[in-house]
Amino acid sequence: MDTGKSALGLDGNLAAALGYPIGILAIISLVMEKENRFVKFHALQAILLYAAFIVVAIGLTIIFMIIGIILGVAAAAANSSAGGGLVGIFGLLSFLIWIVILIAYVGGLIMAAIKAYGGVYYKLPIIGNLADKWTSK
Repeated sequence: MDTGKSALGLDGNLAAALGYPIGILAIISLVMEKENRFVKFHALQAILLYAAFIVVAIGLTIIFMIIGIILGVAAAAANSSAGGGLVGIFGLLSFLIWIVILIAYVGGLIMAAIKAYGGVYYKLPIIGNLADKWTSK
């Protein structure tokens, strides 16, 4: 598939692929690009992926902090080591959830960048449809 040239002077597939690991390039491409829908789509999808990660990170941080405080207070009130074990298990579980989220995020970045470099309109779940809808105007 011919992805054309981008407004940055790069090949379309290269500009689209570089927008995933280099977020500022995605923002610049989205603002400057007027004609190349391929570059614009991937730039917007990269920005939406960054935004989704930030929203999920903030949400999980708030939830984990609230639950951690509740468990800590409950363990202190019970004045027992059993409550401390529960706090430790929660800490391990929250760490594992963070690892899964990070792997999914980085995996999405890498997969989308590879597909963009190959000239494919690869849509990530949920945000891909939004990017497609918003760039089709």
